[in-house]
Amino acid sequence: MRSSARHKRFKLKSEINVVPYIDVMLVLLIIFMVTTPMLNSNVDVNLPQANAKSMQDKKDPVIIAVDQGGQLYLTLGTEKRQPVDVATMKLKVGAFVKANPQVSVLVAGDRDGKYDGVYQVLADLQQAGVAKVGLMSAPESGSKK
Repeated sequence: MRSSARHKRFKLKSEINVVPYIDVMLVLLIIFMVTTPMLNSNVDVNLPQANAKSMQDKKDPVIIAVDQGGQLYLTLGTEKRQPVDVATMKLKVGAFVKANPQVSVLVAGDRDGKYDGVYQVLADLQQAGVAKVGLMSAPESGSKK
């Protein structure tokens, strides 16, 4: 009899205390509000230089050069460098790569130019059907061989 009386006296509660959860959520909200602006800060990037070997191809590569102003220049195989617009570059490079699938396609960007110009050329080459594209650079100035 004692157990049944005690059992009635200590009834189970079927509700959850959500106050601690609300406190934790508010603290997390404040932390995210403080740290998010710090993630978008600009950082100066000093790109490394390397003594990488130059590529040795049997065929002359296709070179697309982007100057500081964003103008494109195209060199197909042994032809001379010529200024082109985006549509012409897509057509010529796409056709050349389809005819010679093993040819290397390189993009040369001006050191003082905007990255946007090089990025746009990479996107245009992808649309033209070029699967592999390399970035061209000048050899390190103080290297010894």
